[in-house]
Amino acid sequence: MSEKASSPGEADNTGNKPSVDRESIVVPAEMLTQAGWAPPTAPAGPDARTEQAPQVFASNQRKVPLSEAGYDEDPGGAGKLGVILGSVLAVLLVASGVTMYYVNKDDSKPTAKADSASASPSASAPSQEPVPPIKDSAKVLPTVAGDFGSKATITLPKDAPDGTFVVKELSAGSGAKVEKGNWVSVDYTAMDWQTGKEIPGSYGEQNGKPQLYQAGGGSLIPALDNAVEGHKAGSRLMVVAPPGAAFGAQGNTQLGIAGTDSLVFVLDIRQATAPNAVLSGDVTAPPADFPQVKDNGTKPAEITPVKGAADPTELKSHVLIQGKGRKIESGEKVLVQYTGALYKDGKKFDSSLDRGQAFTFTTGAGSVIEGWDKGIVGQNIGSRVELVIPASMGYKDQASESIPANSTLVFVVDILDAGVGGSEG
Repeated sequence: MSEKASSPGEADNTGNKPSVDRESIVVPAEMLTQAGWAPPTAPAGPDARTEQAPQVFASNQRKVPLSEAGYDEDPGGAGKLGVILGSVLAVLLVASGVTMYYVNKDDSKPTAKADSASASPSASAPSQEPVPPIKDSAKVLPTVAGDFGSKATITLPKDAPDGTFVVKELSAGSGAKVEKGNWVSVDYTAMDWQTGKEIPGSYGEQNGKPQLYQAGGGSLIPALDNAVEGHKAGSRLMVVAPPGAAFGAQGNTQLGIAGTDSLVFVLDIRQATAPNAVLSGDVTAPPADFPQVKDNGTKPAEITPVKGAADPTELKSHVLIQGKGRKIESGEKVLVQYTGALYKDGKKFDSSLDRGQAFTFTTGAGSVIEGWDKGIVGQNIGSRVELVIPASMGYKDQASESIPANSTLVFVVDILDAGVGGSEG
């Protein structure tokens, strides 16, 4: 992210230097550079000595023993996992350079300082105002033209907004209803009511992609975090967000938004996905020289190896279910379910289905093993893919728990959705 343009959901800099306690997560420099600013850190788990995030074996690093202080020896390296599961929200840019993250809502949580005066500002939280109740109308409202799936034309009235937090459904979709905690992909158009200035959205930008986030997760400004709940995929919403539902009295100087400005969003809910969702569809059985896969619905797939088969030296992939969505590109956030097993005996070593929580990672960011980055990029959203990953593209000569050194791995991956966003695992 450049210093000149932040994103609709990001908090602006207050200029205060937050204190950092001993439970802060250190954000790697490469993540700050990629995001263009210093994102806030989050505290470690309730008890770092006894409670650790689940081990996710798609990540490219293994957890190391805790130090005497009770923390990982390399917290910065842990940040590269793409699956610290609740420790850091890292904002990454894709194509249009726009994300809608609003991070670190709790002012008591520490934030990272910029390294120098020339660095982009840290994303500290705006001052909190009471969030107004959501209503479906107000005395004065903008008008919106255009259809779902295309950039909206927003016409602002001459009258000033009255401070009502409005979520009005302009057209109803027929897809899954968005529940709190569901993953949603949302395209959007946005304007500042006071200035009439357009805020960069996901339409009309080069290679623009929808925003991917969990509804009601508390990581977005209220206007975006809560607006989609209760509406079905395929719906177009108009959201009028007074300061209390947007950036508060602090505003956002990088976007030119004052602390008294109301914002107008037109949101297109592309897809809603439950955290335990799996794909279904016509299955094309893998070739005879591939491990065979038995679908177990919402339980991990059963993977049966080929007896006596030699370990491959190159990545192999087979599409079990062909998706109809667009192709995944490097640099975007992907939502998946997966099961991993050893090639030699089919023994399962990890599955997101055991946790009932889909996994997210950012392609091309070095946050997953090479076999995943190369095997997932280019696949269609909605596809189930079997990946046979040689040790050279997995964990090489490193052993970890149930994975021996130099192991060939087999993954069955459901590609549920994709868009713009930080890795949240």
